[in-house]
Amino acid sequence: MEGVDHLAHERNRAQFDVDEMKIVWAGSRHAYEVSDRMSRLVANDPAFRKDNRAQLTRKELFKNTLRKATYAWKRILELKLSEEEAGRLRFFVDEPAFTDLHWGMFVPFLKGQGTEEQLQKWLPLANRLQIIGCYAQTELGHGSNVQGLETTATFDPKTDEFVIHSPTLTSSKWWPGGLGKVSTHAIVFSRLITDGQDYGVHGFLVQIRSLNDHSVLPGITIGDIGMKFGNGAYNTMDNGVMHFDHFRIPRDQLLTRISQVTREGKYVQSDAPRQLVYGTMVFVRKAIVIDASSALSRAVCIATRYSAVRRQFGSQDGVETQVINYKTQQSRLFPLLASAYAFRFVGEWLQWLYTDVTQRLAASDFSTLPEAHACTAGLKSITTAATADGIEECRKLCGGHGYLCSSGLPELFAVYVPACTYEGDNVVLLLQVARFLVKTMSQLASGKKPVGTAAYMGRLQHLMESSCKVQKAEDWLNPSVVLEVFEARSARMSVECAKRLGEFTNQEEGFQELSPSLVEAAAAYCQLIIVSKYIEKLQGDIPGKGIKEQLQILCSIYALYTLHKHKGDFLSTSTITPKQASLADDQLRSLYSQVRPNAIALVDAFNYTDHYLGSILGRYDGNVYPNLYDEAWKDPLNDSAIPDGYHEYIKPLLKQQLRNARL
Repeated sequence: MEGVDHLAHERNRAQFDVDEMKIVWAGSRHAYEVSDRMSRLVANDPAFRKDNRAQLTRKELFKNTLRKATYAWKRILELKLSEEEAGRLRFFVDEPAFTDLHWGMFVPFLKGQGTEEQLQKWLPLANRLQIIGCYAQTELGHGSNVQGLETTATFDPKTDEFVIHSPTLTSSKWWPGGLGKVSTHAIVFSRLITDGQDYGVHGFLVQIRSLNDHSVLPGITIGDIGMKFGNGAYNTMDNGVMHFDHFRIPRDQLLTRISQVTREGKYVQSDAPRQLVYGTMVFVRKAIVIDASSALSRAVCIATRYSAVRRQFGSQDGVETQVINYKTQQSRLFPLLASAYAFRFVGEWLQWLYTDVTQRLAASDFSTLPEAHACTAGLKSITTAATADGIEECRKLCGGHGYLCSSGLPELFAVYVPACTYEGDNVVLLLQVARFLVKTMSQLASGKKPVGTAAYMGRLQHLMESSCKVQKAEDWLNPSVVLEVFEARSARMSVECAKRLGEFTNQEEGFQELSPSLVEAAAAYCQLIIVSKYIEKLQGDIPGKGIKEQLQILCSIYALYTLHKHKGDFLSTSTITPKQASLADDQLRSLYSQVRPNAIALVDAFNYTDHYLGSILGRYDGNVYPNLYDEAWKDPLNDSAIPDGYHEYIKPLLKQQLRNARL
């Protein structure tokens, strides 16, 4: 029945203050209030309707996205929203658009790499959307290997210009969001060549379309790269291709905060350190990790609510068992719920790390940069891979109905899954982390003390010799025991990799040969970071009735499920014994039972509106079946009882008159 909360009995079981948990999830009361206000603003505005996306043609879909993005900007101006409020409004509009790349990549890179003079010229225009920018790095032939990019920017001292050129087909820029049809400007990454010397890849600010009639400028060829995976989904975005034919730009459009070319063509390093590029990188990757927690929590919210609604088998007194009560469902669902909270808290820590890195860069302190690069690269990889897999698992947890577009899960998966390859392929990023770990190991011998998330390596001898103290299942609830087990596993895997690398005369050959093991060692390091930051969160001041207890349960589930999933690592490194692994599994089952009465309240704490969830299965009121039934009749195929094509194909088939059919 409409207006009835079919999940009220579940919400009444909560053993904690849900409103206070909403604040914990948001990060602060202020952040909660902003998100709550913006989510309701979007949900209550029919202009942001999105339930028909899967039925639109590509052109209709794209035009509708342009309308929404422009309308959102109009509302931002009318309501005089702050930068924070505007960002949350765009988030809840929930539609990939050109503005994502403009605000998420173009503007941050401009701020990070432009000089004061360049910022004065370009930033006001970008901030008012009088120019729209994209980030043109990836090429048809090169993605992760940025140093292999082929686009050239050759300085011509006669005209004081750079000549941007695509010398091969594979040098065409390929994938930049917003490029295909919308952007007027692009940060174009090209090989800077002057006086016959190649100085490597640099960023150039290039106008690519006329500001008068939006036509592509002569010397540039631009188009959309075509349909992507899924209905609706990322097809709202005009991912583009761009090819340059000796296109000229003024010399001052090289972003010169780090390096510049003089009027005579001399390449000069500026006083600003090259390491400044790390600031932008950390900014982007911490945003990706926070997005992972948002996407995973959304899928988990849908799957948890539907699991409480759905009943199958086990009939007692004519009432079947809620699917969420089956241990097989809990053992798949609750670790994902725990992961969503874990990723949110490590994302909060990355926000702190970004601030710390920015301050250190300003003071020319680069001591923590290698560690900051490694952990942001690794966390991007681990969280996006787990989230993509988790969304798909949530779809399967919803049974056959999860496959319907109206469940919200197929489109969510299609929108999210490219995160595993953009901003660095996940496997390539873990190999970068592995290089950091190997280097850290080698520096220990010279007395260099590891810092930050790698500080545990300073206790290497202890971690190599220590034994797990667990004797009974409850011992696995001790944070210090869990943390040391994860530290020991990571340290031992890194030591083993370093030892095996030492057996190769050619280190690069060894690195290639051992790369699968190195990836596993890097993943262990990243999982340690997530566990440690979760534990740190719990050691802080967490107000609200019962909240800390629930977070402790979820933290233990994340840690012990990770141990269960990677049991081979922990056993092969002798970090734990088979008996201790068995005790961990026993404790994990007990923790699932403790989460069960609070499951609906824990996903309610995400504070997602039905509009944002975009899922009939995940409706707040749990009134799934009537709405699922009604939704089916809205499909265009149901406009008439007799389908188009009946007279041409079905009737001749049934009447055995195929000769007369128009085939």
